[in-house]
Amino acid sequence: MTADDWGDELALWLRLEQTPGVGIDTARRLLQAFGLPQAIFATDFEALCAVVPERIARALLAPLPDATRSLIDRTREWAAQDGNHILTLADERYPRALLDIADPPPVLYAKGRLDLLAASALAVVGSRNATAQGVVNAERFSDALSKAGLTIISGLALGIDTAAHEGGLRGSGSTVAVIGTGLDIVYPARNRALAHRIADGGCLLSEYALGTPAIASNFPRRNRIISGLAQGVLVVEAAAQSGSLITARMAAEQGRDVFAIPGSIHSPLAKGCHLLIKQGAKLVECAQDVLEELRLPIQGNLSAPKPSNAACQPVSPLLAVLGFDPVDLDTLAARSGMDIASVNAELITLELQGDVEMLPGGSVRRLNDTAQ
Repeated sequence: MTADDWGDELALWLRLEQTPGVGIDTARRLLQAFGLPQAIFATDFEALCAVVPERIARALLAPLPDATRSLIDRTREWAAQDGNHILTLADERYPRALLDIADPPPVLYAKGRLDLLAASALAVVGSRNATAQGVVNAERFSDALSKAGLTIISGLALGIDTAAHEGGLRGSGSTVAVIGTGLDIVYPARNRALAHRIADGGCLLSEYALGTPAIASNFPRRNRIISGLAQGVLVVEAAAQSGSLITARMAAEQGRDVFAIPGSIHSPLAKGCHLLIKQGAKLVECAQDVLEELRLPIQGNLSAPKPSNAACQPVSPLLAVLGFDPVDLDTLAARSGMDIASVNAELITLELQGDVEMLPGGSVRRLNDTAQ
């Protein structure tokens, strides 16, 4: 069949993508053997069978299914809207960084600023069930690095991803969210407002066709795009068995730098970061550590401003005896010489100020170092 049978060049890329049995590896073999989709669909059965199994060759030459035709029509309508883009491997706007990875998607769907896909970038990832300190770290690092000119890449999940996008949106580097559904679906739904803000000031990106729902297997797979777009990956918090470690592994395989923020030896969400550091990831304590390792120039001031009235705030007696490792209330009372009721009352104030974090099981740990 020719391009005229199915419409324009874009329709043929979508047709190839939707052909049963044609995944990324098969599509790559076909494109390497025959060139653009126009040539693939103009090839005879015997030639196709020399590259792919017979069942796939038959599917490529079969009449266009109604469902695929409908999807192509919907996709064209979507692409005609302002800010929506479809990038194929033959498109000069396709991210060059992804051409370096082993399995670049043949088709990408984007909404927002395409220039961010070619910018210097850092992926920031971590746990969905992040601690309060982890969220603060992700947001502050992303804020500082975005203001220094790095685009922040993450996956729009709850927890660390959300904080990374929020921080990235505050700087000139902005943020790119790589999602595991079609771009007409926001997952998780709680991040709908954030997704709209990213579409306005950053970029939403997906390899999945419109209408693709949230399928569990899609999310680990999209991680190769998160790491592939970036010069490095920063893991903020991660359990010993974590999807963030998959992203870090992919980054290492792609030749990207891997960074990790250390945490308490008692925290389950620090174990993944500590494992990465043992394996050679770079330990970072501030945004400048990342920029120096990537050999990028510093734009703007990386130090977070302190509250103007910080010097006027009295230091709580609990903070004076509370370390950054978790401690139970009885131990805290014994250290401070306060009774339990007074400890509880003071902790409520400190928690509201963001100085401490209450942990499961009734323990508490410090978040901020007021001595700095």
